[in-house]
Amino acid sequence: MEKARIAVLVSGGGTNLQALLDAGSEGRIPHGEIVLVVSDRKGAYALARAQRFGIPGETLAPKALGGREAFETALSQLLAEHRVDLVILAGFLTILSPDFTARWPRRILNVHPSLIPSFCGKGMYGLKVHEAALAKGVKVTGATVHFVNAIPDGGEILLQKAVAVCPGDTPEALQHRVMEEAEWQLLPQAAEMLSAEIVKERESV
Repeated sequence: MEKARIAVLVSGGGTNLQALLDAGSEGRIPHGEIVLVVSDRKGAYALARAQRFGIPGETLAPKALGGREAFETALSQLLAEHRVDLVILAGFLTILSPDFTARWPRRILNVHPSLIPSFCGKGMYGLKVHEAALAKGVKVTGATVHFVNAIPDGGEILLQKAVAVCPGDTPEALQHRVMEEAEWQLLPQAAEMLSAEIVKERESV
């Protein structure tokens, strides 16, 4: 069986990438294989995580390349070179253009740290999401894995998992609980679901 080839796009420390790497090494993504990690920020620790697993890592900084269009051209070339089937955004902060996402229908996944449609959309990422949840006083939050389209956090939902908000939670404490109890569970599960679909499609041709 030829596995689905996965690229993971990152911007920072790469904790969600680590969850995918660990799942792969434990055999929990049997139909998929991470073959490339791309960061939009120089020196992102996620690249060191990829290196430890022997996975090629590349930095493509939009500003250094002259803007989003040049960035997406370079990214498309990299994805083609590595024969990528599936793209996973794991803490990736660059917004991809409608033109780019249209070329990857149902083949780009993102994980967002809330139960979409709550606390999502443009400008809602990282701690901002958890600060908004606490400010609103919700008792339950969670994470969502969804397909990426032209609208930030607007694609079809694939998986969701709820996480309790505890009395006295800080944004940092809530962020970690959502990652541990939801994001790190859902992302490998979604990667396997899509990888299995890709392999099945390939074998049916």
